[in-house]
Amino acid sequence: MAVFTPENRVVIAKISAVYGVKGWVKVHSFTDPMSNFFNYRDVYFCKSGKWQRAEFDECKAHGKGIVGHLKGVDDRDVAATYCGLELSVAEAQLPALTGGEFYWHQLVGLKVATVYAVSEPVLLGEVKQLLETGSNDVLVVGKCPESLDDKERLIPYVPEQFIKDINLESGLILVDWDPEF
Repeated sequence: MAVFTPENRVVIAKISAVYGVKGWVKVHSFTDPMSNFFNYRDVYFCKSGKWQRAEFDECKAHGKGIVGHLKGVDDRDVAATYCGLELSVAEAQLPALTGGEFYWHQLVGLKVATVYAVSEPVLLGEVKQLLETGSNDVLVVGKCPESLDDKERLIPYVPEQFIKDINLESGLILVDWDPEF
């Protein structure tokens, strides 16, 4: 079992709303596919500043989402106090990836530099978040202290076309993106 600490946590889902009147909640899974959420046993949340294990005594797919019942929570009003809480696991619980694959949390905070029509890479900023758009994911690149300007850029995560290289060790993503765009 992987040891959970707030420092090594990865958010895999969020409790989004109550479901019914008997203490059930809706869970929005960030895993792909959504059903991978069911593979995690040691899930935690932080409530009132205290990390606690999320113990679901029942959890199931429902429509396009997930609903679950937290052990000991049998009232809608009590369940509502859990809405908005992020559900996290220890990073070591995540499945190993094959070459060229990355988890989103690995990309957030990396510097982004463009090689578009320049002899040396030009720093555009750093990855603030990623967006899922349906056709492809998008890097949201914002200002960092050393960046070219204050622009926020939305760069499609399309390897080989726009994403040229990702180096986790150096903390840098090279992109082919017009710095004026």
